[in-house]
Amino acid sequence: MARFTLTRRCSLPPSDAWARLTAWPRHGDRVPFTRVGVARGTGRAAGDVVLARTGVGPVRFDDPMEIVALVEPELCRLAKRGRVVRGGAELRVRPVGGGSAVIWTEELRITGLPGLFDPVVASAARLVFGRVLDHLLAAPPPAV
Repeated sequence: MARFTLTRRCSLPPSDAWARLTAWPRHGDRVPFTRVGVARGTGRAAGDVVLARTGVGPVRFDDPMEIVALVEPELCRLAKRGRVVRGGAELRVRPVGGGSAVIWTEELRITGLPGLFDPVVASAARLVFGRVLDHLLAAPPPAV
């Protein structure tokens, strides 16, 4: 399984960092050929499902992620339950000084891809999700 952790510090208070981190549709803004939205519920409670849909031409797949734990504004744990992408993610926000630390940990298993490729998957995912995280923390606050 490919594993990685991203950590970012920002000047946002934890509640603002949390609001940006859980603005699910914004996650797709920096991932090519991908849209993200809430497929079940509000995206704010355990049992809700966030769906990333990726596709180019006829090649498409869904990455459904069930929220298995959510404690606002500090923890969201997701279980990836797709046919192509399995694993999980944990998003944490902690107060640090006058701002926040955001920690994004991910474990990915790509169906049909041998574990030999885990370092490549982790490296590519770290790059892509790092761009997403930087974008989310720099973006204007979501509308309430």
